[in-house]
Amino acid sequence: MVTIGNAHEDLIHDAVLDYYGKRLATCSSDKTIKIYDIEGTENYKLTATLTGHEGPIWQVAWAHPKFGSILASCSYDGKVLIWKEQQDTQQWSIIAEHTIHQASVNSVSWAPHELGAVLLCTSSDGKVSVVDFNDDGTTSHVIFDAHAIGVNSASWAPFTAASSTSSKDANTLKQHRRFVTCGSDNLVKIWKYDTASETYAEEAKLEGHTDWVRDVAWSPSNLVRPYIATASQDCTVLIWTQDKDGKWQSQPLTEEKFPDVCWRCSWSLSGNILAVSGGDNKVTLWKENLQGKWESAGEVEQ
Repeated sequence: MVTIGNAHEDLIHDAVLDYYGKRLATCSSDKTIKIYDIEGTENYKLTATLTGHEGPIWQVAWAHPKFGSILASCSYDGKVLIWKEQQDTQQWSIIAEHTIHQASVNSVSWAPHELGAVLLCTSSDGKVSVVDFNDDGTTSHVIFDAHAIGVNSASWAPFTAASSTSSKDANTLKQHRRFVTCGSDNLVKIWKYDTASETYAEEAKLEGHTDWVRDVAWSPSNLVRPYIATASQDCTVLIWTQDKDGKWQSQPLTEEKFPDVCWRCSWSLSGNILAVSGGDNKVTLWKENLQGKWESAGEVEQ
């Protein structure tokens, strides 16, 4: 385990490893992003401190390496910044700025790389925006109302063999865009791109939580069936799966509520382990047994 002490001067809100697990990006209320090189299990080195936001930075997200060394960040200041590292100088610079939202931008998420360089953003203004980074260097976006009180997080559906296509046409690939959002209206919603209206249409509304839904994560693996995990202010985590008729059903991760607010949930790359972090300063790990029940796979105290 690597422990980085005194990484920031204020609360750390997110920490994300890159695709290869060799670099770590962290962001904080101190308005900075820090990039670390991780060498082995004990060594780390701070390589860059990025400044540009004017408020607490809530989340960072690495793009797939096929697009280069690119990082997206979102902040309370309502901005989404896109950072790129120049390979020859190893210096980071802002290459794009997304300022369409009118309130705090709470999450950023890159689409599966098969769909291109596409960024999903959620905001406290109740809107979701999807930004396309085009091959000619320009950007285009779609923005729409998603949750009445505010959108807290979003997660892309995996790009699977069933949804793949031999065509690489951008408009054809757009038909396979699906993602899930969660909000302060206690709801979870699934969206799919609609070619007729050229925006995103609500495919399903999932009701089950009794308080703000803080985070949502779509499992990256659909080998058996799709899984969506949602973490809520009501101290519960729900696991959503589709039945044979295509309807989404939920089951609580645990029989009893968690001791505090559930802040974040995250799947392993294989999609069979779920990590949950909460207000009790613990990260718990969970896996599904052969009977379809979720059981503890360990915990990490912070």
